[in-house]
Amino acid sequence: MQFLDKIKDLAKSDKKTIVLPESLEMRTLEATAEILKEGIANIILVGNKEEILAKAGSLDIANATIIDPQNFDKLDVLVDKFVEVRKDKGVDEAKAREILLKEPLYFGVLLVKCDMADGMVAGAVNSTANVLRPSLQIIKTAPGVKTVSAFFLMIVPDCDYGDNGVFVFGDCGLCQNPTSEELANIAKSSSLSFTNFTGKDAKVALLSHSTKGSASHPDVDKVVKALEIAKANYPELVIDGELQLDAAIIPEIAQTKAPDSPLKGTANVLIFPDLDAGNIGYKIVQRLAKAEAYGPMTQGLAKPVNDLSRGCSAKDIVGVVALTAVQSQQQSK
Repeated sequence: MQFLDKIKDLAKSDKKTIVLPESLEMRTLEATAEILKEGIANIILVGNKEEILAKAGSLDIANATIIDPQNFDKLDVLVDKFVEVRKDKGVDEAKAREILLKEPLYFGVLLVKCDMADGMVAGAVNSTANVLRPSLQIIKTAPGVKTVSAFFLMIVPDCDYGDNGVFVFGDCGLCQNPTSEELANIAKSSSLSFTNFTGKDAKVALLSHSTKGSASHPDVDKVVKALEIAKANYPELVIDGELQLDAAIIPEIAQTKAPDSPLKGTANVLIFPDLDAGNIGYKIVQRLAKAEAYGPMTQGLAKPVNDLSRGCSAKDIVGVVALTAVQSQQQSK
């Protein structure tokens, strides 16, 4: 069974409700039809019902729930919650109502915040910043989490590295230039994400252009410090750094470059030193190795809201919805 099929089966076992606010985007509607057909999740689409159905054409989205903010009978509940969480930032009832009637992303996030949905997926036509801004403002971080970050679940075909080609890459979508402490926090969150989705133990590599002092630079120092913090704060982690990629994932090279590493070249969670490296890295693997790249998945929020690449396909949206549903299952345990 393919990895994504396992994720879909998990999603079906405890079906969640996911909001797709980009309801006039054809890829969203194609994904909705497939999600409903496979029984992966319940879907809420946000917008005018007639416009959405007209756009969908022959696609079967009859079992989707379509909520039009303009005539939603529980709008006042969303408005009240919006004011409650943002009143310190100057959001009053009038402003909250104005935003909810005009901004589907905010409307979707408030549905999640108010337990009318379990998660949200967007980004096919919106930037990462636009998708995550309302999430950070309204849903906020999970208890005990210091750093909200993003990761990609990478499925590399015909690959013996990682967990038979399955990796978590972090952070590839949110933290521009994380500090040492933030890198350590990202490592912890990413390890949990890997285990939650695969059921396997995480082996975390803090990546660098240096392996165990082979280069000297403040960027290397940042990663070395991150390892110290991670070991102190999260002693249960199997983690090492600073490591070049080959020393992290290839046992033969690890034996030469980092013979004392607890990873022994078997890392399945790769933590990049900054967003440039992470974004470039995942796209190289996606395009040149023809890997499936699901994300950027958000980790550390109190409830799951996940971003899509604007170059995503309908198939990608189906995958991220399944992953979001599983995230919700894990958070509700």
